[in-house]
Amino acid sequence: MLNIKKKDKVVVLAGKDKGKEGEVLKVDAEKGKVIVAKVNFVKRHTKPTQTDLGGIKEKESPLSISNVMLVCPKCSKPNRPKFDKLSDGKKVRVCRKCGEIIV
Repeated sequence: MLNIKKKDKVVVLAGKDKGKEGEVLKVDAEKGKVIVAKVNFVKRHTKPTQTDLGGIKEKESPLSISNVMLVCPKCSKPNRPKFDKLSDGKKVRVCRKCGEIIV
């Protein structure tokens, strides 16, 4: 089970965007990468097509999953969640600082 999932709020720990917060748009578990909204922008020069004008486009580039940390929705502090099992056997993420279940 991964610490970070799609639509989680994370903070960047390293790199040019250190300290910025954003929502996870995509997680690639095989490569160990995440794409975070409005973080790690790169410029791409694109040729015009029939549907799209060309030009210099900005888009988010993937970050290593080790360079981001989950932010608890309740206490809004970054932390590494612990994993607990509920009474029905379901595995959930739990904030280490406030003890709240992270959905």
